[in-house]
Amino acid sequence: MAASLNRIVLCGNLTADPELSYLPSGMAVVRLRLAVNERVKNQQDEWVERPCFVDVSAFGRQAEACNEYLEKGSPVLLEGKLRYETWEAKEGGKRSKHSVVADRVQFLSSRSDSSSSGGSGGGSNPSPQSSSKPSAPAPTPSKPPLADEDDDESPPPF
Repeated sequence: MAASLNRIVLCGNLTADPELSYLPSGMAVVRLRLAVNERVKNQQDEWVERPCFVDVSAFGRQAEACNEYLEKGSPVLLEGKLRYETWEAKEGGKRSKHSVVADRVQFLSSRSDSSSSGGSGGGSNPSPQSSSKPSAPAPTPSKPPLADEDDDESPPPF
């Protein structure tokens, strides 16, 4: 049998605020919309940005952290798995898309960086004071909160 690997790493900016919801089991799930840009030359031999838009889901504590610390424009680096989804459209016919289930989301700037400098910045701690979202006190670790690495919970299917 041939080996296979389903792993994806993306770096980009959120195109909308995170959308947090909870499954009937009580597990948190967040939907992120990510734009990843590629620089290409057009027919006039000019460099242009060509965006690729990707839907991303994250689960558990990581979903709650994403909702608390990220906002539209936030730069993130994420690792995860590619998932192919199919469904029946309301108006009839089959629909499908690829999406990413994130195992790890790394925040690349604090809220104040993303709102004051257009989303570029280093890996500093999130700053809850500069957002309109209600939030808990800032965490004390040196890097943004991530889901527990030892957490064996796998995300439930949609």
